[in-house]
Amino acid sequence: MTAVAKGEPLKDVLQRLLKQACSIGVKPRLLLLDRGFYSVDVIRYLQAARYPFLMPVVIRGRKAGHPCGPSGTRVFALVKRSAWFDYTVHSGTKRTATVSICVSCRNYRGRWKRHGRQALVYACWGVKGRSCPWVRETYRKRFGIESSYRQMNQARGRTSTRRPELRLLYVGISLVLRNEWVWLHFTVLSTPRRGGRLLRLERLRLRALLHWLRHIIEDTFGTIDETQTERQVCSELLT
Repeated sequence: MTAVAKGEPLKDVLQRLLKQACSIGVKPRLLLLDRGFYSVDVIRYLQAARYPFLMPVVIRGRKAGHPCGPSGTRVFALVKRSAWFDYTVHSGTKRTATVSICVSCRNYRGRWKRHGRQALVYACWGVKGRSCPWVRETYRKRFGIESSYRQMNQARGRTSTRRPELRLLYVGISLVLRNEWVWLHFTVLSTPRRGGRLLRLERLRLRALLHWLRHIIEDTFGTIDETQTERQVCSELLT
């Protein structure tokens, strides 16, 4: 976890996070990144640091209906069969980076009320020899992050302070609480069975765990349910 200043390059943020991981002996085998990291600087840094990665490609360029035809990465979005390509990404400063483009196609089958073929376009490096379905299914593992963020917000302390260090502290505490809830389900509340543990989330919801912790805090430190006033009339009304 790290604080991100407004306008800070994402390459620097990613580099700082990876250094944190290395400092505790964690070296990722594969990075699954959000499309916001799709840039020449990030790609060049990860290639230089030898970190394999997958990330969705930002679709840019002329559309299919343009008189001159499609261009840029929009060409890959119009592919109808899964395939691999080589592509050079350009930046505004004329720097370039070469990546492998994986186009994994599947049928909509009425999903989102659409029909026809859907092309999922990924920028890859360090995953040579893998199939297009493997790339698509591997990146799907990242989708659980969105659920983690929603659960984190349930546990995050609310504040109106402008102090960034305090706001970051609240985020860190909420992440710890969420991860402890996951650990409890996996090691204590799950049902052992052949083929893998069966998670029983109904045994302890995250909201229930947070209520229990609040009760313990109130019992330990007490609560404040009164205030002071200099006005006699208010005091009489309160009583």
